Amino acid sequence: MNNTHTISEAKAWIKRNNGPDEVVSVVLDTINNGAVTCYDLYTAFAENHDYLGRILFDAQGYWIYDGELLTIAEQEQLAKFIINYVEPV
Repeated sequence: MNNTHTISEAKAWIKRNNGPDEVVSVVLDTINNGAVTCYDLYTAFAENHDYLGRILFDAQGYWIYDGELLTIAEQEQLAKFIINYVEPV
């Protein structure tokens, strides 16, 4: 099931390869209403939320990371989180 359009904002825990594990805020980019769904990624609990990049999904559910701070493993963790996310009731 492809849930890439169901998240408005959520927090994801990622296992970092080069540092302590981290909670990331995943925020739907509501300005970009084109052929892709875009999620901006920020540090969740920092006083000044650091921008980590963004993940874009096309209509078929393929994704690409646009940024420089996350490793491939970290990108895959976040993409999997978004795809499998179920909104709490």
